[in-house]
Amino acid sequence: MNRRNFLAASLAASAASLAGGATEAIAQGTGGKQREYYMLRKFQLRSGPGGKLTDNYVEQALIPALNKLGITPVGAFRLTYGPETPALYLLMPSSNLETLATIDLKLQQDAAFLKAAEPFWNTPAASPAFDRVESTLFSAFDGFPKLVVPPSTAAKEKRIFHLRTYESPTYQDHVRKVEMFHNGEFEIFARSGCQQVFYGDTLIGPRTPSLTYMLTFPDLNALTVGWDKFMADPQWKKLSSNPHFNFEPTVSNISNLVLTPTTYSQI
Repeated sequence: MNRRNFLAASLAASAASLAGGATEAIAQGTGGKQREYYMLRKFQLRSGPGGKLTDNYVEQALIPALNKLGITPVGAFRLTYGPETPALYLLMPSSNLETLATIDLKLQQDAAFLKAAEPFWNTPAASPAFDRVESTLFSAFDGFPKLVVPPSTAAKEKRIFHLRTYESPTYQDHVRKVEMFHNGEFEIFARSGCQQVFYGDTLIGPRTPSLTYMLTFPDLNALTVGWDKFMADPQWKKLSSNPHFNFEPTVSNISNLVLTPTTYSQI
């Protein structure tokens, strides 16, 4: 089979596998839950009083207003390891795409929010509370359609979060990478002790095509142990050596961030 025909056959197989595998996963593993959408918002901060001002804004104004819109639970995380610190990340889930897309318009109509947000919103241009805000919009994977809050959140236990973004060189490679998750990676992560939080396919954001997912661990040592178990899993070795997935790279760049939840995070 020549390369062109192989690519066409691969894409057709990917689409069929995603449709069939995802339907089965939803039926057996998620109870038919409606797929969610996620907005990941990054506040690029600067050293100084702006960090405390941003914390107060998110805790006392933004999260309560988001919860009123049905956006819950809201994750709030500080960047512990990764480029461009200090930074604060917010993870906002909703089953309603329009709600996420119009968050800022809706907030401007909330009098209680505007009052609580006034110290943050009204900072002078010469000394803003943040440098920039970046937002990315995701659609949940078919096979993992709902965000899972780890038990450690309710127990208020120590935890860290591993946020990973995979950029693919082409759209067909992106499709095949998503397919890999639906053909075994979810189960391998579970066996390896990696608590899965969410998986998102980028709808709007920089550096597409890409996907992002989040894992959680008690600490950095557990993160290392979990990933070692994942890489050593026989199913992963078999999956990653499958010619359908490895005839060319499915991922061209990986972003790794380690996040620590704030005291007011709902995840």
